[in-house]
Amino acid sequence: MEEESRIVSGMKMKEDVTADVTLRPQSLGEYIGQDKVKEKMAIFIEAAKKRGEALDHVLLYGPPGLGKTTLAHIIAQELNVNIRITSGPAIERPGDLAALLTNLSDKDVLFIDEIHRLNSSVEEVLYPAMEDYALDIILGKGPSARSMRIDLPRFTLVGATTRAGMLTSPLRDRFGVINRLQMYDADQLKTIVKRSAKILEIEVDEEGAAEIARRSRGTPRIANRLLRRVRDFADVRAEGVITRDAADKGLQLLEVDELGLDNSDRLILDAIIMKFGGGPVGLDTLAATTGEEAGTIEDVIEPFLLQLGFIQRTPRGRCATENAYRHMGIPLPQNTDNKGQTRLF
Repeated sequence: MEEESRIVSGMKMKEDVTADVTLRPQSLGEYIGQDKVKEKMAIFIEAAKKRGEALDHVLLYGPPGLGKTTLAHIIAQELNVNIRITSGPAIERPGDLAALLTNLSDKDVLFIDEIHRLNSSVEEVLYPAMEDYALDIILGKGPSARSMRIDLPRFTLVGATTRAGMLTSPLRDRFGVINRLQMYDADQLKTIVKRSAKILEIEVDEEGAAEIARRSRGTPRIANRLLRRVRDFADVRAEGVITRDAADKGLQLLEVDELGLDNSDRLILDAIIMKFGGGPVGLDTLAATTGEEAGTIEDVIEPFLLQLGFIQRTPRGRCATENAYRHMGIPLPQNTDNKGQTRLF
């Protein structure tokens, strides 16, 4: 199954882009959750404005859908500067990066999503740009080649990534502010659902909002997506009001269970338990068995299963836990140790 087809995928679908922009908060005060990150960023932004300097470069990392892009927009908004948006894969050559950087104004924000996917030649050009606000360009080839340095405006690079471990050390060390975004709790997601419902003019009661929040995998993007899908169900079968019963039936129709697991999650758990005896099983083997991309399993599916305590990562591969067996309704395996005692796992 492709990432884009998952109802609760952390990845954006085209139909949701306009709504995401509409629902996006415009200030730190409107931004719900990530309290420690907000507190730190408010101080750093205020200090930069007080000194009349550009904000130090910022790295945001964490699972998809937690608000990294939104926070980048808010940083630019709070600084009262422009923001230029691109992504790591889109910057194919050093010249592409040079074009972006030379078109920035003083103190502007350059947001690079999936920054871990920058190629090495582009990354080498980015180092002096971040550190010295200058570009070193080689003109010509061979013995006649010469170097030219172009001064850049003092800008703020905001990088976002779902895989901080794939960043090279020289790049990571050049970020002055590094923030890890955490998964959201049910109360925070409930607040987000109610705010989004108000903006979209959706009628939802407290219990309906709580039910959607509880099944949103700790991710605001998923909460907003489920809200829109449950609204469709409520409009057709529940007189347009999202109650707890309407939310429950709508989410059952979407095959999202009481913990927020969808078909892809259950497929992974079923494969580990039924096909590999509970594990351990390697990521590539698991991907080949289930038909899911290894990146989708690692970035979208696995973090939530780890958070629930349904799987464990070991040096030999992924293993299912007792909680996973119970949730899937599969009897726990009974093994016998070398003393003849019966034990689990």
